[in-house]
Amino acid sequence: MSELDAYDYDLPPDRIAQEPLAVRSDARLMLVDRARGAIEHRYVRDLPELLRSGDALVINDTKVVPARLIGRRAKTRGKWEGLFLSVTEEGFWRLLCKTRGQQKPGDQIALVNRRAKDDIALRLIEKQDGGVWLAYPETEESTWDVLSRVGRVPLPHYIRGGEMTDEDRTRYQTIYAREPGSAAAPTAGLHFTDELMRKLIDRGVTPVRVTLHVGLDTFRPIKVDRLDEHVMHTEFCRIDEAAVDRINRLRAAGGRCVAVGTTACRTLETASLSGSLEPFDGATDLFIRPGHAFHAVDALMTNFHLPRSTLLVLVRTFGGDELMRRAYETAVAEKYRFYSYGDAMLIV
Repeated sequence: MSELDAYDYDLPPDRIAQEPLAVRSDARLMLVDRARGAIEHRYVRDLPELLRSGDALVINDTKVVPARLIGRRAKTRGKWEGLFLSVTEEGFWRLLCKTRGQQKPGDQIALVNRRAKDDIALRLIEKQDGGVWLAYPETEESTWDVLSRVGRVPLPHYIRGGEMTDEDRTRYQTIYAREPGSAAAPTAGLHFTDELMRKLIDRGVTPVRVTLHVGLDTFRPIKVDRLDEHVMHTEFCRIDEAAVDRINRLRAAGGRCVAVGTTACRTLETASLSGSLEPFDGATDLFIRPGHAFHAVDALMTNFHLPRSTLLVLVRTFGGDELMRRAYETAVAEKYRFYSYGDAMLIV
């Protein structure tokens, strides 16, 4: 038995949510109390009752870009598919891509525009570590304008086989998203509505923005037997001085730092690896696993995650292994909705 086998569990396929609820905050919320070892069943709309005046609610304001690309190879007209990861300062795109046959530097791809007849040419430059390609879009348009025209929402494969509908352009986006750069949504944030945010602020809860652009590792399962052998690819994250000061001031006054999602959690813990929360702006490859000492996060709101994933390891590390095993068993038995469009838990 490998170390990773301990992070497996059985889930009936019909528990994987294929659509979000009509009202985001109507999702179920499992309240997991670490001090009491207790599990309660609530709703996301109950958050104003569950959080306290003086708490900091840390939200990830990254914006999902239409990162899934469909195209054809210029020479063979063979089908090509790519996933946009990021853009470099020089304007090159970092991509994951697949096609029949071997791809070579210099190959040209015609990106298919579903709304018009004109295609956009993309030229492959070089293959880098981890199967990532560097490519150059042959256009004067900005990256975000190009993606908005030719890109598709990169839904996870377990939602309709990854095939988006037009509604997913808004449904697979948090209401507070503003910094474009993610290839996937920070899904715990999908449950918030404008009304719920207003009620939380009226309650005395202070929203604090951080940014982590969700990238490559979201799409890669752990494939090694030992957790310390898994290599996390880097993702960009940022927390500025104003956010740090606000969180530190609220915690000093007795409030809690409540991270909305594993992405906010990783940003906060990256910025506090020294032992205290400090501003951070750069790449993180932090893999939160058993042995990690949490310095910034006091409570965590998160969705239910895939077996054998780095996100499940993070949640079990934060919530306590035995309690989180029981929480997941309870969620399956109580027919919670799982994964990106599913229900959530609040671990306090």
